[in-house]
Amino acid sequence: MLPLEAIELDAFRQRHEQDTFWCGLLLGGCGLQLTTKLYTDRVCHFAHYPGPDGHPHLCGRRSRGVASADHLYVKASADAWLRARGTQAGFDFVQPNGVPIGSVVDIQLPHRRLRVHLDQEVAPDWDAEHEPVLGVSVPVDPETLIHRWYVHRIRLDSQGTTRRVRIGTEAFARPTEWFALDDCEITERGLSTPAVERIVQARSAPPPTRWSPGRKQEAPAQDVQAQELLRRLLYARRIKSTDLAESVCREITELSGVSPHLQGQLDAALRNASLWIEKEAETRQRLCADLNQAVANRRTRRVKSLLPDVKAATKADRTEEEEHAVRTATNYLAAVASAANERLDGLVADLNRLPANTDPQLLRSRVKQLCREANEIGKVGAHRQTEIALWSARARSLPTSSQTSSPPRPREQVPLHNQVGKAYWTKKLCPRCEAGRGQKCVVLGGDRAGRVRQLPHDERLQLIINEREERHREQRKARPVWQVYDVTCPVCSQEAGAWCLTPGKPHGPRRKLAEEYTLRQEPRL
Repeated sequence: MLPLEAIELDAFRQRHEQDTFWCGLLLGGCGLQLTTKLYTDRVCHFAHYPGPDGHPHLCGRRSRGVASADHLYVKASADAWLRARGTQAGFDFVQPNGVPIGSVVDIQLPHRRLRVHLDQEVAPDWDAEHEPVLGVSVPVDPETLIHRWYVHRIRLDSQGTTRRVRIGTEAFARPTEWFALDDCEITERGLSTPAVERIVQARSAPPPTRWSPGRKQEAPAQDVQAQELLRRLLYARRIKSTDLAESVCREITELSGVSPHLQGQLDAALRNASLWIEKEAETRQRLCADLNQAVANRRTRRVKSLLPDVKAATKADRTEEEEHAVRTATNYLAAVASAANERLDGLVADLNRLPANTDPQLLRSRVKQLCREANEIGKVGAHRQTEIALWSARARSLPTSSQTSSPPRPREQVPLHNQVGKAYWTKKLCPRCEAGRGQKCVVLGGDRAGRVRQLPHDERLQLIINEREERHREQRKARPVWQVYDVTCPVCSQEAGAWCLTPGKPHGPRRKLAEEYTLRQEPRL
């Protein structure tokens, strides 16, 4: 971490006088060399050297805060924790579907694998071989908590210039409990915390027997069992598990000796459950057929819209046929995304190879093709979005064909009466026809002598223009005006004269800083 204060940066530079600094690839950077920037009016920071054409270098790194290196802190902490227990693991910063590096960290243990989701770029897959560990911003639905008993979470707390890993355990209707990494273990169930041991023990122990002193159990065993079956059937419908619902229905049909009141409830529940199971089966069959047809017809958008519905409908008890449909659609989308990302990589590489004096019309057409390809893909990674936004902003800043073919006329060729507002035409005495203030100029010679002119004499207008220009010069001398690109941006650290790393307009704090310099009458350098 680079020190933020100027006095600390001086010591930092002396300590690392023989070192060089580079934009880290594992942080989503470009891999080029960096320099240190020392400021006294704002925080110090790393910066790229300018490009060969003198323009500021465009780096696609989306985040520069300490949290952008959390995946590296996770690897370092997990590696030290496992080595202390005599275990070695492999680490991989995977990028499914081209997501930014650092969103997912895979930890390969000798007999199992953990997948750490630090953000929401990749949805956790609960049916995969790996065990998901979710960041604090990754949502989880109640059905998953009920079905899995608990899920693991991870957070990183700042401690000085480093980050400390904390592991949490979240269960249904329980607050998340957080533990240091040293309090956790790897067991046969996977990653385990002290909270996991309590949850497993509570769920595995038999329920306590209810007893009321002085009272006998009035409800017969068959009625108690019937009520339990009704609760299980309701739970099966809530989690949309047709297999569990069919199993409960079979138990209901085999139950006998129930009181008439409960028997009526069981019969009604059986009828409703049978209709629901039949409807769910038809829905699942139709969804899978539509998904297979969309894949066969290579309708990518249709596949993207159907796949989440099929996964949700078949999550609890997926058949082999449904699993094949989901796997085929997932592989198809992965292939489409890979091909699209390759096309985008090629387009971006072509743009980067264009010389600085490229024809603006050619550059705009290339950028338009890049945006069109990105729209067809749908969701692209944050790094790619930044690149597209930067190229779009550069294309919009180029002059149009009308501007390049017909430049504006010089000020000397604009008629004087078009340079002065009509309300100011009579503000000065006319030195030619001697018309007074508030009076219009008159014709001096010819048949129309003495008549009012439609336009004032140029000599009169020139006096007004000269006075206005002199007034503006005096104002500029007395109070310098700072433009937005005259100052260094406090957000993206772009130097004076360089555009902000935003599409279309500068950052708001940079505009406010220019206004503040103008109000304080800061001298122009």
